[in-house]
Amino acid sequence: MSAIRIIEGVYRNKPVRNVTFNLVKGYATGSKGGFVTVQSDGYFGPEFDVVRIRVDGIRNFEYVNGVEVQDNTVHFEKPAPVVESDEQAMDRIRERFDILTEMTKATVSGDIRAMIVSGPPGVGKSFGVETEIEKACLFDKLAGKRLRAEVVKGSATPIGLYQTLYKYSDANCVVVFDDCDSILLDDVALNLLKGALDSGKKRTISWLSESSALRREGIPDRFEFKGSVIFITNLKFDKMKSQKLRDHLDALQSRCHYLDLTLDTMRDKLLRIKQIARDGVLFQDYDFEEAVQDDIIGFMNDNKDRLREVSLRMALKIADLRKMSVLNWKRLAETTCMKTA
Repeated sequence: MSAIRIIEGVYRNKPVRNVTFNLVKGYATGSKGGFVTVQSDGYFGPEFDVVRIRVDGIRNFEYVNGVEVQDNTVHFEKPAPVVESDEQAMDRIRERFDILTEMTKATVSGDIRAMIVSGPPGVGKSFGVETEIEKACLFDKLAGKRLRAEVVKGSATPIGLYQTLYKYSDANCVVVFDDCDSILLDDVALNLLKGALDSGKKRTISWLSESSALRREGIPDRFEFKGSVIFITNLKFDKMKSQKLRDHLDALQSRCHYLDLTLDTMRDKLLRIKQIARDGVLFQDYDFEEAVQDDIIGFMNDNKDRLREVSLRMALKIADLRKMSVLNWKRLAETTCMKTA
């Protein structure tokens, strides 16, 4: 914010000398003479916020921090855009994924009943969630019991969604829908998902059509869903162009927690790859020195516009080629990992 130093002024008969304030509005004149408008910030007492200080002409004050005065007219310079450094960006990205892990744990424990996770493909959205789900099911596996959680991948029909929700409707159960965006395009499936994500105390899900499949499996046409749901999607809800779909997505967001991983640019994706590599996770199955890892990431950065995709999966594909051929891995990557001209 721009500032102004009052060399000689008056506010409510109180002298103001050599005091700097945050500037609200530059020099103007009124019935009682010239004045400037500033933020009090407690100088004149806690009850005063924005005040006008009377000054006898422009010689009794001076502007500082991005203000020019030409012919008694105040010109405010535009603040320089805030540029996020690579380190700051990686910290932001890491924090988002840490939050994803924390929220997943809360969903497994039942403290959070529903969450939507949005982010581009190939950045590790599913990895952290699946890791926590595996931990939650570990004791079930050891005891030979039915697993309390499941990860559903790919398309899901409405009746398949209903059956899955019933199967994991107990209070200690979790169902994860990963890359099941087809659910959002089917009105019946979407309404079932809305019911499961509802924030109300009691979530009742119904199937009002006749179904021999449900009868065979002994599944009722109505049940109370007490489990938790995590929906992982590549869609960015606030960027959808279809108003109809946008309305549905807004309804989903209002029912549960929505976590956008904020990987919106090519730079963000590359920094996510760099961050995972630096944390020692990405290439942990390869006996690569740090210089080799940097070389792979540098190669991806140099060819980001030519690669079929910029993702963790692509980094591992190129790592496989580097392990296969120390001398020719770049040529192999150009042939197998890049788009044809």
